[in-house]
Amino acid sequence: MEFSYFLSTYMPDGAYGGKRLYADVIEQAVTADRLGYAAVSIPEHHLINITMVPSPLQMAVKIASLTRKVRLTTAVVVLPVRDMRVLAGEIVQAHILCDERLEIGVGRGAYPYETGRLGVPLAATRAKFDESFAVLEALLDQEEVSWNGEHYRFESLTVMPRPASKISFVIAASTPEGVYHAARRGYDVMTTPLSAAHERLVEQVDAFRRGNAEAGAAGRGRRLQLQRGIYVARDEADAREKVALAHEYYKRFDNIKGPGAVKNGLVEPLPRKQSVEDLGKNLLICPAAELIDRLSVYADLGIDEVIAPCGYGQRHDETIDMMHRFAQDVLPHFKKPPRVGAAASD
Repeated sequence: MEFSYFLSTYMPDGAYGGKRLYADVIEQAVTADRLGYAAVSIPEHHLINITMVPSPLQMAVKIASLTRKVRLTTAVVVLPVRDMRVLAGEIVQAHILCDERLEIGVGRGAYPYETGRLGVPLAATRAKFDESFAVLEALLDQEEVSWNGEHYRFESLTVMPRPASKISFVIAASTPEGVYHAARRGYDVMTTPLSAAHERLVEQVDAFRRGNAEAGAAGRGRRLQLQRGIYVARDEADAREKVALAHEYYKRFDNIKGPGAVKNGLVEPLPRKQSVEDLGKNLLICPAAELIDRLSVYADLGIDEVIAPCGYGQRHDETIDMMHRFAQDVLPHFKKPPRVGAAASD
């Protein structure tokens, strides 16, 4: 089972500033590369202080210039708010500039506040996503593409430059039904139970396995990426402190998923039904030994990659220290053993 470090880019205090925040997350990405994370996952969101990356492709190119091995995954590019004719060329350019380490996660959007203010009500994003993704794939795979659909109508054109190699896509879906249908089409899938209980996660995993099995040959080698909050606490007191911070974060996250009360770009906290204690049972915020046991359940379920956000408003130096604890105490338990004879042949 592999791990991707998720750039949370959460700025609870607007005075902290984007320049300082982006310096922090770039250092975290470089640290992830050095410590042996398989990937760095980069969100896209607009107009708010949560997962605050308006251009994940720009962020990916910057990180690629400072790293050597780590895969860079957009998590996710929100297709309904973009023009595929422009985005296709931007993806090709970024893929080349990222030394072809770029993987494109795509989705339809999740925040009514965001998509609505960008001109696409959330209720309309499903149909627009489906057509947008079809257009995007056609533009990347073919030359002289024309289109006559509901959302796109254009005469023959060719996106330039052409891809240097095949660009991989991951479809984001949160409901088990959405996970199933994406897997059945033969795609890698990205999902998350957010703050929900473990049973929701199991439903999502089962949906992927069912869809993947029905995909036949198209499903061979397809992977499931699952996002879940992870923080390797120093001790139980540190865990309680970080769970409390996570609860404050989710007061804002629940808001932007629902009412959308935002002032000057800052999402306002709203009361939550879920208690701090219940949230702590669902997120993986605990000391290393407990975390290994809980992640082992994920490995046994067959999850291929865990996308690991940890930014709940703690100090940047605490985050870097936590990443080192994860790499030293947790990550080795989930690495593949070396091939027999590998040392002799390398």
